[in-house]
Amino acid sequence: MAVSEWYQSKEGRAEHLVYLNSKAKELEKLLTNEKTMIIRGAAGKKVPLGGRAKIGDIIYFVETGGNMIVTHRAIIKDVIESEKMTPDESIAFVETYQKELNLSTEQYKRWAGKKCLAVFEIDKLEAIEPFKYRRDKNMDDWIITETIHDIKL
Repeated sequence: MAVSEWYQSKEGRAEHLVYLNSKAKELEKLLTNEKTMIIRGAAGKKVPLGGRAKIGDIIYFVETGGNMIVTHRAIIKDVIESEKMTPDESIAFVETYQKELNLSTEQYKRWAGKKCLAVFEIDKLEAIEPFKYRRDKNMDDWIITETIHDIKL
């Protein structure tokens, strides 16, 4: 499999392993451009991921409930983070990006109403040579690494 130019390690950029909801067909929607953004939220006082996901970072995808095999990667094209919001403001935020997020009803219920939200626009999505990774005891659905090789088996 050919290695894309953008994949070459870039100074100061992180690599992320992100879980996509298989039940909501998130990966399929990204592949068919029915979805161009993913969302994360927090019920606390801080923005999800603490602002550590940045434009230009490489993002690897694995589907929930599957065989823990990473099959695709992309670049974060844009990051939009909210300040602390009221439930109504949070719902309005999700509504603003619903076309790009294409959330299922269950996903909408999960994210709309959270105090802090962030949406991430995805670009240059491509299939990669599949690989397994070391999950350890980390139960997060978004894992930030300096290099994916740190968790690759």
